[in-house]
Amino acid sequence: MRTCLITGVTGQDGGYLSQFLLRKGYRVIGMMRRSASSDLVTDRLRWLGVANDVRLVDGDLLDLSCLVRLLQAHEPDEIYNLAAQSFVPTSWSQPLLTAQVTGLGPAHLLEAMRIASPKARFYQASSSEMFGKVAEPRRSENTPFYPRSPYAVAKLHAHWITVNYRESFGMHASSGIQFNHESPLRGIEFVTRKITDAVARIKLGLAHEVQLGNMEARRDWGHASDNVRAMWLMLQQDTPDDYVVATGRTTSIREFCRLAFSYVGLNYENHVAVRQDLIRPAEVDFLLGDARKAKAKLGWEPSITLEEMVAEMVDADLVRHKTRLR
Repeated sequence: MRTCLITGVTGQDGGYLSQFLLRKGYRVIGMMRRSASSDLVTDRLRWLGVANDVRLVDGDLLDLSCLVRLLQAHEPDEIYNLAAQSFVPTSWSQPLLTAQVTGLGPAHLLEAMRIASPKARFYQASSSEMFGKVAEPRRSENTPFYPRSPYAVAKLHAHWITVNYRESFGMHASSGIQFNHESPLRGIEFVTRKITDAVARIKLGLAHEVQLGNMEARRDWGHASDNVRAMWLMLQQDTPDDYVVATGRTTSIREFCRLAFSYVGLNYENHVAVRQDLIRPAEVDFLLGDARKAKAKLGWEPSITLEEMVAEMVDADLVRHKTRLR
């Protein structure tokens, strides 16, 4: 039985990755920060039906000694670093925290690996936000980076420190440059889930409108369950490398709204209010990924369409709100 350690295990990706690896027979160790609300933050694992199968351990990416002890105690074969301050707007109000957790946290984990688990395989969750403001229409592994938020800058440090440890110490360390990926487990603060939750509330008569920012921003949206499969495939390769993980389709927030509202028979134009204060200080207007390398080398392709994902998210939010009304 192989053992994996997942940081950020209580997040969207951590949940789906735990479910995926448990089905493959892994022993899953999930690291989470100590919290007085730990019974609440495991909601995603319970929603997926795996909460009782993941061994949760306390840990913090900013505590090197803690990380070393965890690796010594559990001897993981694979380590997936999914932990981060991952909400881009918050990175402007908490730039130093974002730099520490999202940027320096992976360096702590890599250093702990070098000390205690040098033979383990490491995955770093990099982000398409690192591309930011570049002219190329499709972003591949060879596209230059131009980060446009403190979050993206922090992710860029984490990405390059992963490359550096791979090249300096021969570690099996790979990065997945993940384009936007969503699911019913996406946090309510993210625009996709904000939209589908609002659709459910409006359909049930619990609200009338949703307030959004830049309606023309375009993203390459996939499903989180597809993306975690790519993470695992990277660590099964003989040679570590970096891969773009994307659908190759870009969609505006406006179109996402249209899909979500029309799914329940509503016109989004009657329910969306645009607020200027919700527009980012430095926007990334367009993201579209080129995942040909992942397809060629990993055999990875997305299996869930945008329309299927939107329907799943709206349905899940309808169930949530109907349950609360009972």
